[in-house]
Amino acid sequence: MKGIFKLKENGTTVGKEVVAGLTTFFAMAYIVVVNPTILSSAGMEWGAVFLASIISAVVGTLIMGLVANVPYAQAPGMGINAFFVYTVCFGLGFTWQQTLSMVFVCGLINILITVTKLRKYIIKAIPSSIQSAIGGGIGIFVAYCGLLNVKFIDFSSGVPAMSILDQPSLWLFLIGLLLTVVLLVCKVKGAILIGIVATALIGIPMGVTVMTDAVSFSQACQQLPSTFCVIFTEEGLPSLFADAAKIPLVLITIFSFSLTDTFDTIGTFIGTGRKAGLFTDEDEQVMENKPGFKSKMDKALFADATATSIGAIFGTSNTTTYVESAAGIAVGGRTGLTSVVVALCFALSAFMATFVSAIPMAATAPALVVVGVMTMSAFKEIKWDDFEEALPAFFAGVFMALCYSISYGIAAGFIFYCIVKICKRQARDINSVLWVATALFILNFVLLAII
Repeated sequence: MKGIFKLKENGTTVGKEVVAGLTTFFAMAYIVVVNPTILSSAGMEWGAVFLASIISAVVGTLIMGLVANVPYAQAPGMGINAFFVYTVCFGLGFTWQQTLSMVFVCGLINILITVTKLRKYIIKAIPSSIQSAIGGGIGIFVAYCGLLNVKFIDFSSGVPAMSILDQPSLWLFLIGLLLTVVLLVCKVKGAILIGIVATALIGIPMGVTVMTDAVSFSQACQQLPSTFCVIFTEEGLPSLFADAAKIPLVLITIFSFSLTDTFDTIGTFIGTGRKAGLFTDEDEQVMENKPGFKSKMDKALFADATATSIGAIFGTSNTTTYVESAAGIAVGGRTGLTSVVVALCFALSAFMATFVSAIPMAATAPALVVVGVMTMSAFKEIKWDDFEEALPAFFAGVFMALCYSISYGIAAGFIFYCIVKICKRQARDINSVLWVATALFILNFVLLAII
């Protein structure tokens, strides 16, 4: 095992990797229940999506661990699953079978741009200041996710404010946050994982940690055929392209899926990988000199790209690299062994849905908040007293949390970076890949406004 994952070379141990894997899994385990709940509102069978979500997470995460040897976990992405249901199915009137077909095509596109190394070229084209901003912004985004998960921020009055502490879940969150902070300050090994487990246990007498009603494994297996390979039936791909009048709208929607998926992944890799030393300049230069998938970055991007199409075949929305992977990386995860542990946990969760779903958001939110604090250190590389550098950095970093989208934050950073360079008459310094990416983002915003 040490030889397969090169633990010694990466300065880690089996114990660290196992703890990192468990930490990442618990931080994102909510998806196995939340994703089928969201997609089932479009008419899909809950149990089928439940199994499809787990299968896509297991396969994608195993590819990430065994092929790329990096500590990232994959699962159906939050936000993009809501886009799947509420925008594409309800808003645009496509059936869930047609929308799954779009996700499948999106995955094929992502594989294509990965094989042609376009995604890698985009990463290398991003200026260092914006890369640092994305890294710090991921920290704000992760912490913000934690606060939103427990509704610690209240939007009911129309103005964001701290919620009134009148709910047991909020008190449990605060207890968990205090406990996790104390453990980290005291440098207790496995502090974040201990914090999650201890907070969940404290939540039992408080009535927050409860066993929920869930579809059994056998019932889920019976429902899986309703979504498995449905994209290859008459209701799927043939139906999607049957109406010539709708083809432009189909292409626009696939484009939106692909753009969001691509830049969410790029943002996660930049925000967490560089700080932890997972993707080095030397590693990336291997891609310049040799054909094929030779570096970690290449292989990681390929793993992410294939997972989306695999997920669509089984019956779930875009599978993507989870920003919650930062939790495992923060506690020492450095190799694919972390990902393998996560994949095994997801596989076991198929048989223990009731227990996995019992872990409340209030128990995992503190972990996301403290990991967010750790990740924000990337902001120190930015010259905040230089307005021309600070402006795009602000939008690339802070804005991604404010608009709750990694890709939109990156888009805003790109746009303002180009504006600054144009105003300074330095447009020629902008990489051609960055020009194209910025234009595609602007086009996407225009098309979304039209449809």
